[in-house]
Amino acid sequence: MGHIIAKDIYRQLGEKIDNTTVRTPWNPALRDLLQALYTKEEADFIVRMPYRPSSLERLQKIMGMELLSLQKRLESLCHKGLVCDIWEGGEYVYMVSPLVIGFFEFTMMRTKGELSPKKWAELFHAYMFGSSGFFDANFGDEQQVSIMRALPHEQTLGDHVEILDYEKAQALMDAQTSFAVGICSCRHEKEHLGGRPCDVPLETCTSMGSGAEFLIRNGFARSISREEMEDITARSRDMGFVLSTDNVRQDAGFICHCCSCCCNLLRGIRETGYSGILVSSSFMARCDEDLCNGCGQCVRACPIDAITLVEVPAQAGERPRKKPVVNEDYCLGCGVCGLKCPTKAMRLDERTRKVFHPEDSMERVILQSLERGTLQNLLFDNPNSRTQGFMRGLVGAFLRLSPVKKALMSEALRSRFLDGLRRAGG
Repeated sequence: MGHIIAKDIYRQLGEKIDNTTVRTPWNPALRDLLQALYTKEEADFIVRMPYRPSSLERLQKIMGMELLSLQKRLESLCHKGLVCDIWEGGEYVYMVSPLVIGFFEFTMMRTKGELSPKKWAELFHAYMFGSSGFFDANFGDEQQVSIMRALPHEQTLGDHVEILDYEKAQALMDAQTSFAVGICSCRHEKEHLGGRPCDVPLETCTSMGSGAEFLIRNGFARSISREEMEDITARSRDMGFVLSTDNVRQDAGFICHCCSCCCNLLRGIRETGYSGILVSSSFMARCDEDLCNGCGQCVRACPIDAITLVEVPAQAGERPRKKPVVNEDYCLGCGVCGLKCPTKAMRLDERTRKVFHPEDSMERVILQSLERGTLQNLLFDNPNSRTQGFMRGLVGAFLRLSPVKKALMSEALRSRFLDGLRRAGG
């Protein structure tokens, strides 16, 4: 215990979490948040964990703990959502939970009462929307890779527009056999910040496959049938919610059902202008002016204020009218505007510029870390090794060079770079 007291363990924990795939800049609000969630012993444990998902055997070797004590500590941290246990290759691997998607969601999905939800809601809100610079740190440098992407409502696609399975909510559900629903962390947070603006049921956060199994195993969600999952998705369509999912093409693990009044991601886009917080679909809203009556329903429906209503100069013998104009650099391609359009004038069409969606979670994590300057922590992930610490500093400095980062993120070099990392890891 003495070695923990002798150092600022919460500052070290903040630095550890900041060096994962999601940057989490340090400020007093983050300290308050971490102190409310982690005991000093838990903080010290996580500081000593490797960055990459690691097996029990590897953790025991790196951390030098007795097996039974290690297992008990991991089980406790997983149930609190501070560590994630992932079933991979016939065994569990463990990784430090980032802020999002991570210990914010898992804490606000808890119902067992270990922490006052009101207290946590206030702490998170103070950090995320205070002076932390969280959104600037993760999206202020034109980052392209985020955790989540928008799913288009298929009913709003224009005629003859083709859509791939990975952008169909139904296809994502059809590819899985296990499903879960839990409390929506954003709505739960708003519940304790003076009341929610909407009356949507709290239990709307749906997951699939290994994501569902993780949440069920650790008590954050309950198992549901495929039919109930489909019913929740249909309700979201009827209510005009944004559907969002893992920003991957393969094995998406959840579908979120987001309203503009509660969702922190949608609020983040509106307040910062960083549309990349939620990666757009491959489609964009466009208006058929011949069908449009200028009612403005699409403007009111858009969750990020990407549509404006403008006056159309009157032609001879015509009455003045209005038409919607879509900000093409901002539009999520979610189709919510089309769901609310009474004349079917607002539809989704293919974007002229291709949107990049990573192939799988490994590709997303690598590119996300490269953009945010933390890839070296995955490559040399043992925080207890001086040699690896030196290599992290050396490689990190190299990867932070702007020409290097831009080259590796370019379409020309990205595939070769990822293939090289896969071969090295295999």
